[in-house]
Amino acid sequence: MITFSVVTVTYQAADVLAPTLDSVLSQDYMDVEHIIVDGASQDGTMPMVMDYVSRSEEADNGHQIIVSSEPDKGIYDAMNKGLSKATGDYVCFLNAGDRLPDDETLSRIAAVAESLADGQLPAVLYGDTDIVDSEGRFLYHRRLSPPDRLTWKSFRLGMLVCHQAFYARVDIAKGVRFDTRYRFSADVDWCIRVMKEAERRHLRMLRVSGVVAHYLEEGQTTQNHQRSLRERFKVMASHYGLCTTIAMHGWFVLRAVGRKIKN
Repeated sequence: MITFSVVTVTYQAADVLAPTLDSVLSQDYMDVEHIIVDGASQDGTMPMVMDYVSRSEEADNGHQIIVSSEPDKGIYDAMNKGLSKATGDYVCFLNAGDRLPDDETLSRIAAVAESLADGQLPAVLYGDTDIVDSEGRFLYHRRLSPPDRLTWKSFRLGMLVCHQAFYARVDIAKGVRFDTRYRFSADVDWCIRVMKEAERRHLRMLRVSGVVAHYLEEGQTTQNHQRSLRERFKVMASHYGLCTTIAMHGWFVLRAVGRKIKN
């Protein structure tokens, strides 16, 4: 049986955290290590977390919960802290507000990981993502869909796999920490570097059928959204080259214009 390390980063997250915790608690898969990294929240986040720990113990579901609460240097610094604590076979990042879509999500992912005849665990397991509101109601399917065959070059077309739907082998992930020089797009850079390492080791990346993550629709400010786009351009250029990145972004613009005309 493989073990999942689920990392949840929180800060002042009491308004959105409960569904995230409940979705992990309800998993029928027992080999789960839930690592909660809090940034010294002063709202109701930590009481909610401690109640979750008690409920998990009462459920006797086999889950191990690891909790820390201390100041950090931002979300990617907190993710690195969580990654350093991970001891499972695979790690995923399910942050406050995001959730696993059903009670059998981790069981389905584990079945794919264990399905290979040679017994070698894939470097990455990945699936689809749905966007939900704060009540967990379906809003729409994520516009970018993961390909059946994923390589590190696939992200030239955009982040085809949502970070929450990207399960990386821990032995690889620990050697590819998040670059905290990025404030908004270190997750894109991290996924690409994990996939590069997978290719270097000649390891497979397998798609899990169906939706494996519900992503909370964000209300980013326009300013942060623009800064995120600029930073993502830098990430893409660092991996695929400036000319390729400019060409692909030109295609993105043309595609967006065509979509508006069509609608």
